[in-house]
Amino acid sequence: MTAIADIRFDKWATNEQGCAMSKFLSTEEQLQLIMRGVQDIYSKEDLIAKLDEKRPLRIKLGMDPTAPDLHFGHTVVLNKLRHFQDLGHEVLFLIGDYTARIGDPSGKNATRPPLTEAEVKANAETYAEQVFKILDKDKTTIVFNSQWFGQMSAGDMIALASQLTVSRMLERDDFAKRYASQTPIAIHEFLYPLVQGYDSIALDADVELGGTDQTFNLLMGRTLQGRYGKQPQVCLTMPILEGLDGVQKMSKSLGNYIGINDSAGVMYQKILSMPDTLISRYFELLSFKPMSEVNDLLEQMANGRNPQELKKILAQELIERFHDKQAAENAHKSAGNRLADGELPIDLPEVQLSSAGAERLFITQILNQANLAKNSAQAKDMLSRGAVKVDGVVVDASFAMTAGQTVVIQAGKKSYAKVSVG
Repeated sequence: MTAIADIRFDKWATNEQGCAMSKFLSTEEQLQLIMRGVQDIYSKEDLIAKLDEKRPLRIKLGMDPTAPDLHFGHTVVLNKLRHFQDLGHEVLFLIGDYTARIGDPSGKNATRPPLTEAEVKANAETYAEQVFKILDKDKTTIVFNSQWFGQMSAGDMIALASQLTVSRMLERDDFAKRYASQTPIAIHEFLYPLVQGYDSIALDADVELGGTDQTFNLLMGRTLQGRYGKQPQVCLTMPILEGLDGVQKMSKSLGNYIGINDSAGVMYQKILSMPDTLISRYFELLSFKPMSEVNDLLEQMANGRNPQELKKILAQELIERFHDKQAAENAHKSAGNRLADGELPIDLPEVQLSSAGAERLFITQILNQANLAKNSAQAKDMLSRGAVKVDGVVVDASFAMTAGQTVVIQAGKKSYAKVSVG
């Protein structure tokens, strides 16, 4: 039986960037970019030691193709991968076609059903296309973890499972909560962190990136590398990006997202609709502008510059990245009173509403109070025809706003307003 520690794939080695040692920035200069926006690192001392070697580090990011489309929340860690790429390091973008069939239970309070092989394959094809809107295709190697797990026998997988105890697995927060509440945990769910961790052995990863929700899995890779006599990887986690509501994490299911494949107009509309409190956060995590330039813009805003102007600057950069320069320049434009789908008027009116102590304001009330409808009958008619959009998404009469929320509402073809509830 082949020892699992001996299974590895060197396809990525044919894509070396060939950076000469003298071309690397100093460790201090590299750290300045690497640490931008980082939540946690395990450990900074280990990263410094690796950078001091003045060689291209092997930087791993794994993503399971669980959905066909990515949103800006996913790009936070992709942006960090690009930082490493720009510094001359080797980028390994791992598509977890094998792990997706297990299903990562991270953040779930119940067993997540695994995807079929056909679903995984279809989603993986769209991932590869989308990530190259951020990563340099010529300097990126895409790998699939079915390449090595497809060679493993049942005995190999049992040997891998023997590396960790049940008590160690129950240190993972979501497992611990489910165990305490007597919520079922399927045995195969324990395999997920082990399988993701073994990916780092197969790729000889120096650094692995992930969101804060992946901390346990990333550290598993660091642990397993040590168990198999390899140099433990550095684990670097990025924060979870808040969605357009400014509170909950960006998610398609919550409708508070900006999609990579959104049209330029929709992208522009959504960026300008975000709460002012997110401007600093989005610039730090989504923009590639130097932090010195970002800090200057934020200082200008603190001294009275209109926050909408900063949002337009960010929108210009991001739309150009995911579309092109012309699309970025034209996204805000309109012709007379007729607007292309997703585009906003240049002078978007702002409306402040009061909840008057109510827990929520329903959309019919909002349309009336914001003068986006003449009366309740007209409001209900527009809602029934699907003519009301909130942040670019069609809503029905069940939509409601709570105090502190800000959205952009389109009622019909000509009526727009940025509505805040106090």
